Amino acid sequence: MNQGMSRREFLWGSAVVGASALGLSGPGLRAAAPKAPSSPVSIARCKAYDFRDVLEQMQTMMDQLGGLRKLVAGKTVCVKVNLTGNPRQKILDLPASRTYHTHPHVVLAATTLLDQAGARRIRIVETTYQKGPLEDLLKDVGWDLRALSALSAKVEYEDTRNKGQGKRYHEVKVPWGGSLYPAYLLNHAYVDCDVYVSLAKLKNHATAGVTLSLKNNFGITPTALYSQHEDNEESTSARVEVFHKGAVRPADGVPQELADRPRQPSHRVPRHTVDAVGIRPIDLAIIDGIETVSGGEGPWLKLARQAPGLLLAGRNAVCTDAVATAVMGYDPTAARTAKRSSFALSPVSGRAGWDAR
Repeated sequence: MNQGMSRREFLWGSAVVGASALGLSGPGLRAAAPKAPSSPVSIARCKAYDFRDVLEQMQTMMDQLGGLRKLVAGKTVCVKVNLTGNPRQKILDLPASRTYHTHPHVVLAATTLLDQAGARRIRIVETTYQKGPLEDLLKDVGWDLRALSALSAKVEYEDTRNKGQGKRYHEVKVPWGGSLYPAYLLNHAYVDCDVYVSLAKLKNHATAGVTLSLKNNFGITPTALYSQHEDNEESTSARVEVFHKGAVRPADGVPQELADRPRQPSHRVPRHTVDAVGIRPIDLAIIDGIETVSGGEGPWLKLARQAPGLLLAGRNAVCTDAVATAVMGYDPTAARTAKRSSFALSPVSGRAGWDAR
């Protein structure tokens, strides 16, 4: 078996995820999978994080996608944001929200529209590497929790790095049997919801190439179970040894890795991402590309500031990420190569181009 995974294979594998979400699951899923999905993707120009501008643009985008009321009215909506690493850590003299994290004004705009569309409960979630309540961390890094609490819908926060507010973990099987694991244990927030939104950042990833709405799902698995061999509810470690390298087994009692899986991160990270979308399908993908960075996913890498001035959204995460990948200057169907590149998008001209490294 080829140890790498091409973008074509990754996107096609994710299309299988979409097929499974439509009920096309089981052993014959891969053979029976339809052609690559075709679904509208909305792109809007938004040059700054002014809340009114973000809200106006996002309202237009949701209207272009058919509106939100049929999707969320009377329902519990789970919104997964991207807060990888340490949210308090600046990079390039800018806060995390303007570089490698989902910006709070994009979150507030999205939740405002979900509320206006009749959502009953909105639960904002992320698996962090911090201890303490998620809302304390969000407030500390500049989120307007008062504005969120003023919404008609009940707004909740859940750090899904462990059981959180749930009494137990929930085992969810990968519909087609799994690419890396046959099943995973999840915090209740990803199961106890009717609609799931992946609210991601437009940026590179050192291993996956890009990290968008699909890769945002990598973070749904609890670090309490998948960062070390023992079950440790207080763990704030990353999942590198288990998922990226396969050097450590998850805790006893957790579904274990499929036999004979390669150890290379370039093989494992895309496949775990596809598995993660299988166990928690994405109903709405929103990507914050107003300001971001190129070169990787966080400040532990050499990064460069980018200001694309864009928002992207779609009901099909595969289509949304394919368009976002093209916006970044890549061919989303191109074969994997040894040469790693990062996107460059001129804040003046808006023209995407290669920044080979």
